[in-house]
Amino acid sequence: MRKSFAYALMLAATVGLAACDKKSENTQQEANKAAEQSQESMQKAQEKVNDAAKESQEAAQKNSEAAQQRAEENASQVPTTPAPATTPETGTKP
Repeated sequence: MRKSFAYALMLAATVGLAACDKKSENTQQEANKAAEQSQESMQKAQEKVNDAAKESQEAAQKNSEAAQQRAEENASQVPTTPAPATTPETGTKP
């Protein structure tokens, strides 16, 4: 989708510049310049997407590690309160 947007932008820039009364050489140079600028913009956008994906992956990994650590801590905790004793005469709890 991004490539199709870039191609559409380049086509629109080329057609827009071709419609002017300037010489075709100037028009072609300007179209090439616009195409280069749009390509640079696309590259910057792709880099930002890649960075965001990388950060998201790192955050998911940290969350997973934290959840695993919490599970290990919960598993290692043993209840320290003793069970209530029964009375010897009746066999019921006091």
